[in-house]
Amino acid sequence: MDEHHLSLELILIVALGVGSQWLAWRARIPAIVLFLLAGLVVGPILGLVDPSADFGGLFGPIVGLAVAVILFEGGMNLHWHEFREAASGVKRLVTLGAVFSLVFSALAGHYVGGLEWPVALVFGAILVVTGPTVIMPMLRQSNLNRRTASYLKWEGIINDPTGALAAVLAFQYFLLAGTETAPEQVFVQLGWAILAALVLGVGAALFLAHAFRESWIPEFLKAPVTLVTVLSVYGLANLVFSEAGLLAATAMGMTLGNAELPSKTELRRFKEYVSVIMVSSVFVLLTADLDTEVLTHLDWHAIALVAAIILVVRPATVLLATVGTDMNWRERVLVSWIGPRGIVAAAVGGVFGAPMVGAGYQDGELLQPLIFAIVFATVVLHGFSIGWLARRLRLATDPHGVLIVGASPWSTELARALTNELNLPVLLVDSSWHRLRAARLAGVRVMYGEVLSEEIEQSLELNEIACLLAATSNDAYNALVCNNFSSELEHDRVFQLPMYAADDSQDSKRVARPKRGRPAFHPNAQYEELWRRHFQSWQFYKTRLTEDYDYEAFRRDCPPEAIVVGVQYAEGIFIFQPAENAAKPTVGSTVIYYAPKKGGDRAAKNARRREREADSGERDDA
Repeated sequence: MDEHHLSLELILIVALGVGSQWLAWRARIPAIVLFLLAGLVVGPILGLVDPSADFGGLFGPIVGLAVAVILFEGGMNLHWHEFREAASGVKRLVTLGAVFSLVFSALAGHYVGGLEWPVALVFGAILVVTGPTVIMPMLRQSNLNRRTASYLKWEGIINDPTGALAAVLAFQYFLLAGTETAPEQVFVQLGWAILAALVLGVGAALFLAHAFRESWIPEFLKAPVTLVTVLSVYGLANLVFSEAGLLAATAMGMTLGNAELPSKTELRRFKEYVSVIMVSSVFVLLTADLDTEVLTHLDWHAIALVAAIILVVRPATVLLATVGTDMNWRERVLVSWIGPRGIVAAAVGGVFGAPMVGAGYQDGELLQPLIFAIVFATVVLHGFSIGWLARRLRLATDPHGVLIVGASPWSTELARALTNELNLPVLLVDSSWHRLRAARLAGVRVMYGEVLSEEIEQSLELNEIACLLAATSNDAYNALVCNNFSSELEHDRVFQLPMYAADDSQDSKRVARPKRGRPAFHPNAQYEELWRRHFQSWQFYKTRLTEDYDYEAFRRDCPPEAIVVGVQYAEGIFIFQPAENAAKPTVGSTVIYYAPKKGGDRAAKNARRREREADSGERDDA
């Protein structure tokens, strides 16, 4: 193949992968379904891409390097403190559940799928992975409550590297066992391979963490150096022992993910960006490489095996592993059904199939198509049924929550109004227990602590939050909060109070627009102005829009100085009103606005006195 055509093929694969991610986000469907369809269309169906033939000897190394980065990313998601603090159900799922999954899947592979034992055991080890890259979008889509979602989330995160590690070990063992090596030497070489991989992976991570802490590496090079180190560790481990690089990359990710690093946020974003590219491209590439002749070898045994994995193995694994835990029957039923396999399972299956055939295990050619069949079946069935099942079992929550950062008399009154008037789940977060007192007395749900701390970040369940408002007196801090949460909640759902500026010429001296949230309410609705109006007895009111009373009529009747705070749409989702480019609320929506108290204001003298007293208390508390 000429160089120009190969470049176009690479561009097509990456474009299809990232495009599938975007389309899945817009359509709110599992992205992996579109990866599969895109790969099948350009590969086996149209024949535009044939990775094995087009890339030749480069295909295996390309997939191997990508899988190493994916496993490194999965390892970084494994935090030991979260495992120690997890409920008994999570601990059972990642210990007994992993063992049961491996054993039951291997038994099904041998007795139902007709696979020889070595291939069946590798097959079972691969299926321990439940795919966090698939689980996380499903959880956002299904709106599971926080407790039930935690079981699936942490099972996926922890079992991702665990299953990959088990698959690598089983794969290595049977590669050695297929040679003329004596049985005792098989275990010796396997032990050396494990030791070398762990030393390289853990050692590289510890050295890298130390280099980051000591500032041996500048900020702009930390992410590239991390990527190069992962690839180097993978390559060196493979020089010591074939395929030991995957274990080394996983160990490096686990170690680095649990290290206290000064640039963990940047590294986390780096691995997310790289993971999106790798996951998208590798899955399209592997699907396009499926051999139509091998697919024809999948007979009724393969269909029966897929059905057994979904309908028997997964339910038996979860129900047996969670006996005697604090999970109720509804949670056990849902978790026993939801167990999608994702990118890592497909990628590892694609890497291991050909070497097993080369080692003499002919059923190894069925490994990749079988894994892909299970991935496709579980993603489609679980992705499109999790929301329905969660609602039927009364385990779903509505993502209508509002997160307000910064407790003040005004924000406390706002939280109370949203809670009582619109029945919204509101959470008010502040680092001062004293400032939260009024909200606690008003029945508002509060959280004490620094919202940017790791502890609070781990406690927040953002799948319940529809929008955020940073409402402290510090404009720069508000911008920092919005910038931190914009990647999780989307930038158009993250708001902050408008920054104060004497005139437009001062805008260049404020925090840059890309680094702050959307200005809320009105350009003049700064913290001090809202504080002042609160002590002038302004109050929150709501008005429902109808066909006979639309938004224009509402604005005509509303006091001219009133501030529209937000809109609760007909489906129940509440969004704060942006200061600029605000969309017109539709019929059926409820508008909440801030206006002078109906029936007269308090005396100006009393308002000024209360304002001075509150301002003095705020300074003393700070």
